[in-house]
Amino acid sequence: MSVTFIASSKLPTPWGVFSMHGFEGPETGKDHVALAMGDFSDGLPVLARVHSECLTGDALFSMRCDCGYQLQEALKRIAAEGRGVLLYLRQEGRGIGLLNKIRAYHLQDAGADTVEANEQLGFGADMREYSMCQPMLAHLGVEKVRLMTNNPRKVKALADYGVEVSERVAIQTGMNPHNEGYLATKAGKLGHMMDLDSFTQAEDVDINRTKPADH
Repeated sequence: MSVTFIASSKLPTPWGVFSMHGFEGPETGKDHVALAMGDFSDGLPVLARVHSECLTGDALFSMRCDCGYQLQEALKRIAAEGRGVLLYLRQEGRGIGLLNKIRAYHLQDAGADTVEANEQLGFGADMREYSMCQPMLAHLGVEKVRLMTNNPRKVKALADYGVEVSERVAIQTGMNPHNEGYLATKAGKLGHMMDLDSFTQAEDVDINRTKPADH
């Protein structure tokens, strides 16, 4: 999939100031974002995360998944190194979209696991694809990555599209009573490389930090 670079800007976050690069997929009309920090000109592998959109977890603080926790942990690690990139891809609900994701959650409320719910709706367990990653990384001058992921499919996909994955970096965080079954299903049915006994537990949300500032 080709993508077209649109614009870039600064993005201050609680962990540091990133440069934000916007891309559009002409074939899909979807837009994707790369958050980058540091200098990539030395050609060394770059700490990276490929993160698919999860509105419920990333923005609405859902504890049903580990997505929001992984997003924050990845940005925190990149800032700690002072160098890295996060690709934020518009592939909500492992590619089925927000409304279908809510339908899948309804089925999960009735007892289905995350894979069974997708399949009951007529979708595959994971509908995402990653062909946009290589041109996005190429725009930033990144050819080699140390990929923060538990998902072997992401490692293979990036390699298949010409991105060298020099290292897989585990990112296990955000376990809580609401997502233990979800994480077990990802490990058992989707092949995610996780040690559930060594997961970092979710921390309580600091409402004083997350609430909007007074204007």
